[in-house]
Amino acid sequence: QVQLVESGGGLVQAGGSLRLSCAASGLTFSSFGMGWFRQAPGNEREFVAAITWSTGSTFYADSVKGRFTISRDNAKITVYLQMNSLKPEDTAVYYCGYRRWQMLTTTKQVDYWGQGTQVTVSP
Repeated sequence: QVQLVESGGGLVQAGGSLRLSCAASGLTFSSFGMGWFRQAPGNEREFVAAITWSTGSTFYADSVKGRFTISRDNAKITVYLQMNSLKPEDTAVYYCGYRRWQMLTTTKQVDYWGQGTQVTVSP
């Protein structure tokens, strides 16, 4: 059973930075994708960024390009989301997702979810 544990959320002022972490365990496939999604109150969960574990290829939502960076630590099986130049509209619960074999860019592609971590950006 795959387990994903997020950490690193919190409260930050606009223009500030945060780094989220997602540690994975119970993986049985050597090829997979991991990514970040977010959900603000009243909104649907949306894609933020993803990485293909085997190649390191990355993909970003237009709204975060140039501000957010996704990366991985192979030894720790952990994916990170470095968030810079944060805006109030980035406020949401951020979820880590895992997909067997392939990159993931939509919620329907996610096989496993983490529990989420709250990010709040004040004006």
